[in-house]
Amino acid sequence: MKPLRTIAVFPTLLTLGNLVCGFFAIVVAARIGKPETGTVPQINAADLYNAALSGWLIFLAMVFDGLDGYVARLSRTSSDFGAQLDSLCDCVTFGVAPAFLLVKMCPRFTAFHSPAVWIIAASYAACAALRLARFNVETSDEDEHLRFNGLPSPAGAAALASFAIMQHAMYEGRRPLACAETVDMVLQNALPFFAIVVGLLMVSRIPYPHVVNQVFRGQRSFAHVVAVLFALVAAMVMRGYALPIVTTAFVLYGPAHWAYLHLIRRKKMEESIF
Repeated sequence: MKPLRTIAVFPTLLTLGNLVCGFFAIVVAARIGKPETGTVPQINAADLYNAALSGWLIFLAMVFDGLDGYVARLSRTSSDFGAQLDSLCDCVTFGVAPAFLLVKMCPRFTAFHSPAVWIIAASYAACAALRLARFNVETSDEDEHLRFNGLPSPAGAAALASFAIMQHAMYEGRRPLACAETVDMVLQNALPFFAIVVGLLMVSRIPYPHVVNQVFRGQRSFAHVVAVLFALVAAMVMRGYALPIVTTAFVLYGPAHWAYLHLIRRKKMEESIF
């Protein structure tokens, strides 16, 4: 066994920042009270706030996750140690944390289907771990990281965490959403099934674009920069509602694009035959 003698300090600290955010996302979500079995839970402002805070911590972890690799490549300190540490941290932050948050942000579903929601959450965490292990095995240093095979685990975690932020946004402020309770009820019953879809997409072979590298890397047209700027402004202004729309659209983009390409190929093959 070859001993590890040196490690890159700054990229490692950024990676550990990812882990710390994931840890505290679990801690904050654990503050949410457990609903009584078979009873309709009441809306609790403190629970909504804790769920949203947990979701924001997962998003903050995504920032650390994006920066550590970039800094390592920029400083030419990329290593197998950094890659393995990154996956271990990702498993906690983008696997365990969103799975635990899922249980806590769906008290209505949990109250009536407690075993089912825990099985779904555990399955989601397992899918995230499998996705990360496969990525480590299949990715080489020469990879340009423009596409992923399967939904990236940070994107899946963001999709679930964004709905916790949305739930809080629907009730906060002086003018809460008029149909907040109805929308919240639908979300709580739908999110566990959405988590199943997200977990299956993570372990699938459906290609997904690397958004950061394709949108922000290299030189782009002036119109591209303006479009990105307006998209970021819209996301900040309507963050409570923009985040779930954007993240869900990205999750569904993969299978929709894959199905579209297969339909085109099938049509071309039929045209070539006739």
